[in-house]
Amino acid sequence: MNKKFAAAVSGGAVLMLVLSGCGGDETDDKADAWAKKVCDKWQPELKKIETAGTDIKRVATQNSEPAEVKTTDSAAFGTMSESYKAMGAALQGAGVPPVKDGETTQASAVKSFEEASKGYADLKAKMDGLDPQDKTKFAAGLKEVAGGLEAASKGGKDALNTLKAGGLDNAMNSQKGCQVAAASPPPK
Repeated sequence: MNKKFAAAVSGGAVLMLVLSGCGGDETDDKADAWAKKVCDKWQPELKKIETAGTDIKRVATQNSEPAEVKTTDSAAFGTMSESYKAMGAALQGAGVPPVKDGETTQASAVKSFEEASKGYADLKAKMDGLDPQDKTKFAAGLKEVAGGLEAASKGGKDALNTLKAGGLDNAMNSQKGCQVAAASPPPK
């Protein structure tokens, strides 16, 4: 059961946050400056999300005791919630992106990051409510939490898709702060 949970986590929680593509030939200077503001603030949050995902995967694949799984997963979900909230705030703080319908793009992406933050906060609350002493109920609760991972990660994916559709993918791809290593394929 833990390996299935790890697969769900690596597929849902650790997003590859590079927007896709290799950057444009001639990106607009204003878009680059805007993307730099965002990506510089995102870099530490992306690292926290990546580390949290790795921690969850570690306890899920090492036959860890339920109490360790509960503590680790709860902390990781809390970190992810805070990081997605911070990413939305950084996006808001950078101002309206210099693209067509920039206000709409920004508002939609910020809302999606807030949804991801709430989703992970909800998973943390569910994790905190599990009793590691009752292994059967804990396993059932863990399965329910794993089922919520896709919904929690959807907000982050939606936010990135909004930015990409808004024409910001080239500017953001060119910023080191928005690039993270690709997640390894989930175990089967």
